[in-house]
Amino acid sequence: MSVNLIVAVGKNNEIGKGNDLIWHFKEDMKFFKETTMGSAVIMGRKTFESLPKALPGRKNIIITNNSDYSAEGAEVVNSIDEALEKAGDNAFVIGGASIYKAMLPLCDKLYITEIDAVCNDAEVFFPEYDKSLYTRKELARHEVNGIRFSHILYTRKA
Repeated sequence: MSVNLIVAVGKNNEIGKGNDLIWHFKEDMKFFKETTMGSAVIMGRKTFESLPKALPGRKNIIITNNSDYSAEGAEVVNSIDEALEKAGDNAFVIGGASIYKAMLPLCDKLYITEIDAVCNDAEVFFPEYDKSLYTRKELARHEVNGIRFSHILYTRKA
């Protein structure tokens, strides 16, 4: 099984504000869709609720402590182990911060959009991790409205 992670982070590891993404670049949304299509996407309840609906073309798995929670178009589980069991061969962790933190040690690949910008009033941050444990490969580079960002693939070293 391949466990991957996908996230867009600012210069200070900021990822969210007001239960939403900080930056919305169409190039990044396209990268997210193309990268995760056909895979399971694992997320927390708040992340799911920030979406307009379950992500089409992907198996949506929500981790929550609420055993009564249900969501149209998604499977609800109460543990990481249960999420991984339901995910199948290829899974992407898509947030939020506590799910990223818990699952980061399990991930083989990190697809990180590194945004060359700062959001001073961010509320949610990606956890610190040791980049020396990974090889880094730049997949693409963009600039939108003066903000540069790159799609980076970090692959865990053997």
